[in-house]
Amino acid sequence: MQPHILVVEDEDSLSTLLQYNLEKEGYDVAVAGDGEEALLLVDERLPDLIVLDWMLPKVSGIEVCRRIRQRPEARNVPIIMLTARGEETDRIRGLDTGADDYVVKPFSMTELAARIRAVLRRLRPGLAEDRVRCGDIVMDRVAHRVKRSGKEVHLGPTEFRLLDHFMQHPGRVFSREQLLDAVWGSDVYVEVRTVDVHIGRLRKALGASDGGDPIRTVRSAGYSLDVDA
Repeated sequence: MQPHILVVEDEDSLSTLLQYNLEKEGYDVAVAGDGEEALLLVDERLPDLIVLDWMLPKVSGIEVCRRIRQRPEARNVPIIMLTARGEETDRIRGLDTGADDYVVKPFSMTELAARIRAVLRRLRPGLAEDRVRCGDIVMDRVAHRVKRSGKEVHLGPTEFRLLDHFMQHPGRVFSREQLLDAVWGSDVYVEVRTVDVHIGRLRKALGASDGGDPIRTVRSAGYSLDVDA
C-alpha cells in the first residue's frame, strides 16, 4: 500500500514539482493550495505524512499544524514544514507547534525525499519499506545490502541508489535524463553517458549470481528493470 502524503503549498510551480517527484518515489500524493483546503483534506482522508509550507493564504502553516495536533485522530501524523525562514527561533517555533522536521527553502528533492523516508521510518515504521523484493532480488535499505537468488550482491553507493529506484518502479522504462534526476538529483551536473557506465556496473554485479540480466535496454527510450528476468 502506497503511503498517502498531503502536500500543502501555495506556489503552483513548487506544488507541481513536489507532487511529480513524490509520485516518482512511489507515494500517493494529494495537494492543497491553502490552509483551509489542507484542513478539509485531512478531514476527508487522514494522510500518512504532511509536507506543509509555513507561509500559506487563509490559514498559516503554523496554525494548520497547531489545529492538526489538536485532533486526536491526526495527533500522530508526521509533519515536515517547508519554509524560507531559516532563523533558529522560527525553527524552534515550528517544532514546538508540532512539526517533526523542518526543511528550509531552497532545498533539493533528494534531500526532501530522504527526510520523508527518515521521518516515516522513525514515526511510522510500518510505512517505511526497509526491505524490498523484486523478482529474485531483495534489497535491505537499512543494512544497505542486496541479495539475488539468496547470494550477496556487492554494489557501490550509486549502483545501490540506481537499483533502489528501479525496484520502486519495476517494469517502467526510464530515460537517462530521468535516471539522472532521480538518482543524482537535478541540482548536480552529471553527463548523460555516466548513466550508461553505472548501468554497466549494476548489470555486472547482478549478473554475478548467474540469474540473467534483469536490466532491459529499450532502444531510444532508456532502461527498465524486468521483474521476470
